Amino acid sequence: MSNIPKPCEKSISEYLEQWDTLEKYTLQESSLGKLFLVHCPDNCDIESVLLKVSALNDFYSTNIYDTYTVAKHILKLNIDSRLTSGDRSLVNEIASVNTGEKIRNFYSFASKYCSHHNPDDFPIYDSYVDKMLRHYRKVDKFSNFRNDDLKSYPTFITIIESLRKFYRVNSFSLRQLDIFLWLAGKEHLPNNYK
Repeated sequence: MSNIPKPCEKSISEYLEQWDTLEKYTLQESSLGKLFLVHCPDNCDIESVLLKVSALNDFYSTNIYDTYTVAKHILKLNIDSRLTSGDRSLVNEIASVNTGEKIRNFYSFASKYCSHHNPDDFPIYDSYVDKMLRHYRKVDKFSNFRNDDLKSYPTFITIIESLRKFYRVNSFSLRQLDIFLWLAGKEHLPNNYK
């Protein structure tokens, strides 16, 4: 664990340079960018929303088995103005989907859906980012959040902003910090699927 890099200008810049060399991820992101920002920027018809939900589900392996129900849920929320304004309460609303059998929480997916519409205001939550934030909390005590706080998107943003302030890396955007945390987490704290 001692080899995990601290968030600083040098380490974040190195990981951002590494990101630019990862063809699989950069091509997926540019493809999603085309879909979300050029071809289907709005969320006013089921076809556009279903295309975006399906593409995200495929590229990110988010395990949504009923993309139609998720797309209908998003369509009902009338989200376009809230995405544009960066309304962070939107992520938890998108995440909570009634599948008919039960309420499912697609939190990571919802952060990705919002991020691909407005990456500057909606960094992505996932397990690697979660692990890295917990690691820095334990090692450097940059914040005193509870683990469950990471599942409230407005609080998650506050935690990332606290990290940015604590480590004095204010020149990096939330999206850049998200990429750093994800790549460093993937490298140093990989998921163990046994």
